[in-house]
Amino acid sequence: MRASLVLPLVLLAMPTQQTLASDHPVAEAQALDLAKQAIAIRSVRGEDNRTGEVAMLFRDALIKGGWKPGDVVITPMDDTAYLIATWPGSDPSLKPIVFSAHMDVVEAKPEDWERDPFTPVVENGYLFGRGASDTKFDGALAIASLIELRRHGFEPKRSIVIAYSGDEETTMATSKVIAAKLKDALVVLNIDGASGSFDDATGKPLFWSWQGSEKSYVDYQLEVTNPGGHSSTPRDDNAIAQLSQALLRINTYRFKPEVNDITRAYFTKAALLEKNPVMAKAMHDFAADPTDADAIAVLRADPYTIGKIETTCVPTMVEGGHAQNALPQRATANVNCRVFPGHSFAEIMAELTQVADTPQVTFSNVSGSTTTQAPASPYNPALVQSFEKALFKAWGKMPVIPMQASGASDSMWYRTLGVPSYGASGTFIKDADDFAHGLNERVSLSNIAPGIVYYDALMRDLASK
Repeated sequence: MRASLVLPLVLLAMPTQQTLASDHPVAEAQALDLAKQAIAIRSVRGEDNRTGEVAMLFRDALIKGGWKPGDVVITPMDDTAYLIATWPGSDPSLKPIVFSAHMDVVEAKPEDWERDPFTPVVENGYLFGRGASDTKFDGALAIASLIELRRHGFEPKRSIVIAYSGDEETTMATSKVIAAKLKDALVVLNIDGASGSFDDATGKPLFWSWQGSEKSYVDYQLEVTNPGGHSSTPRDDNAIAQLSQALLRINTYRFKPEVNDITRAYFTKAALLEKNPVMAKAMHDFAADPTDADAIAVLRADPYTIGKIETTCVPTMVEGGHAQNALPQRATANVNCRVFPGHSFAEIMAELTQVADTPQVTFSNVSGSTTTQAPASPYNPALVQSFEKALFKAWGKMPVIPMQASGASDSMWYRTLGVPSYGASGTFIKDADDFAHGLNERVSLSNIAPGIVYYDALMRDLASK
């Protein structure tokens, strides 16, 4: 899931998109072909889930590209499947580099789209279809780049592993299994969604971001039960009223602002690009002192930044009562939280209980096993240099900004096992073209040539060390 940088931005020095010769025509054609074939496969959870066919598509391409059949493993699981493909390095004592993505997509109803979501369409310089930006295109681009490396005789010193999950958009059961199998990896590069931003007006690259952390997702159910009774005989202990009081307190509550290495670096660099001088000052001041009250007030007032400085919890669903002429016997609500790394779900629930200050309300964590608490990955300067070398070779120089996402991705399952994982897609997108999970999903074909260059350079660099 791609998280947008605070807008609006201004470029200190407008980077120009590098005009690349078609140095990898075979890989470029294969990337587009694989992406189109993958989009045409309806890999949606439930009846007629064909995620396994996406895995077979990628497996066949790798085997044709020189992989041994035993090194490309598809594992069925429930109604889906996952893929782990290994290119063994020459030094088996070195930990592998993992490239992570997912093959499943969010449901799409054809009657709502301008084009059938599972029929890939190339039109006006875009590839349209469900999964174009999240994330079959990037999955295909990485595989085509890896095959291109082998075609040109590259021999990795360190093993390169492709790890594609089959249910990232839903239960993440395969994601957890893959992470456990690859818990000895040196590093994971998660290519789920665009990491770069195009200028909406010019189409030129604005900046590129790598994601080193993400907030944890959790849902709490709040419930009040009462004996109920006739509505003509009201009492103070009204379940709906008591729940409403608790929700109002939670909605207005603000958690303690905080930073980690990733968010401090983000605010420091983003402040240099921010057009609004008030916001720029707030970002700079907060990075220097996360207790600065004036800076906190500015950042909290903006929906783009409040989630970057603290845990957030908001009521998202309510249900109560059983008849129009009866006192409610039960009232429930869902409070969704995005928890800043370093805090347990139990800790946040305890804090919310205090905030609600309504003894009649009971709290329970209803997220189940589909989420976890993961620490931030370390800020690794050497890895950032590798990112920049590959990025600048592909696209030219531009600002590079670390990010902490408010959403969830497969990275959290690696991080919770102590394996550093970083969002590092080579794809760029306009904010105006960001339709992941929505209608008419698309990706610009201008990503193909530089994307191959980016993955080629990054894979060469990391697998040679």
